[in-house]
Amino acid sequence: MSGNSGLKAYIAVTAAYWGFTLTDGALRMLVLLHFNTLGYSPLQLAMLFVLYEFCGVVTNLFGGWIGARLGLKVTLWSGLLIQIAALIMLSLLNPAWTILASVAWVIIAQGLSGVAKDLTKMSAKSAIKTVVPEGREGALFRWVAILTGSKNALKGAGFFLGTLLLEMLGFDGGLWAMAAGLAVVLVGSMLLVPPDIGKVKGKIGFSAIFAKSREINLLSAARFFLFGARDVWFVVGLPLFLYDIAGWSFTEVGAFMALWTIGYGIVQASAPAFVRRSPDGRTTETRAARLWALVLAFIPAAMAVLLLEPGTGVSAQAVVLVGLGLFGVVFALNSAIHSYLILAYTEGDKVALNVGFYYMANAGGRLVGTLLSGWIYQLGGIEACLVAAGVMVASSWLVSLLLPVTVPPGTVAPVGALADDG
Repeated sequence: MSGNSGLKAYIAVTAAYWGFTLTDGALRMLVLLHFNTLGYSPLQLAMLFVLYEFCGVVTNLFGGWIGARLGLKVTLWSGLLIQIAALIMLSLLNPAWTILASVAWVIIAQGLSGVAKDLTKMSAKSAIKTVVPEGREGALFRWVAILTGSKNALKGAGFFLGTLLLEMLGFDGGLWAMAAGLAVVLVGSMLLVPPDIGKVKGKIGFSAIFAKSREINLLSAARFFLFGARDVWFVVGLPLFLYDIAGWSFTEVGAFMALWTIGYGIVQASAPAFVRRSPDGRTTETRAARLWALVLAFIPAAMAVLLLEPGTGVSAQAVVLVGLGLFGVVFALNSAIHSYLILAYTEGDKVALNVGFYYMANAGGRLVGTLLSGWIYQLGGIEACLVAAGVMVASSWLVSLLLPVTVPPGTVAPVGALADDG
């Protein structure tokens, strides 16, 4: 792909991903806070996101294979269209329905949104590698860094947008506004995204979905525990703690989570400055993955001790806010290193397949973390969520000890490339 056409494709794909990310972050806060005000328990709120996360697992498993066969254009457009359908479906929720019927309706709509999210994410992140000319590792680094930082900034803005729309337009009005905006993004991507982007020459057998190298499997397992550790306290426990225990308003909760996510994105985009580079693009990066996972494991553990020990004299709100900041910095470094290594471990023509498998593990961790977040918060509050987070990060660290320091010949290491988490 030529330089001009590659840049055009990059801009088109990134813009589509930006638009989707904004609505995805807004939708999460809109659903969580709206149904919390209706009296749903933490476990019921977690259940609203179960199919969303489960569909992410399935979509990532098969999405990479579909993208390799049909092209990333198909998966990108499908993701945007399905998200529009999910937003409209949620707006049709009838207040007169029973709680059981309402929960079922929202779960199905959230499931569609989960499919949409991971189709769009897998398409955008795989497309970046395909549009950069061979041998242009420096350009790959810059382009992925821009996607990483801007994506997380918009995800954070989406959290704030969701709370703002809920207060200004209400639940239904906010959903229709987002659907209209995403329709504009869809039309733009149809006009600008190249038709054959990401399509692999030759046949890709279905068995290729599961035929992964040892390092891909280990990295995916470490990713599973890493994102489970984040979501076990971030998805349900933290927003409810800030709203119900700390007494914050919708807008304050959304603004804080937005700022945290934006800061998280800035750290991710800056990750190369914190990791000493190795000549082969793998050796010190693998060691860094082990080191930062070990550091991260101590943060939620220390927070839990401070909250559970009544004699410390430190307020619970201060512990959570300061601890969340530290957790975000170290977690962002972990995530960025992982997402660099998945590209370093991947042969160039298998990028969609391996990225899809890797993000399947990512989605699996979010699914388990989401389920546990509501259940554990209902049983033991934010303290219990933090203990669970510490255990899961420790598990990620143990798996990372098995990662090879050097990678077998034949893989391609795009030096400096850092992809984002999701």
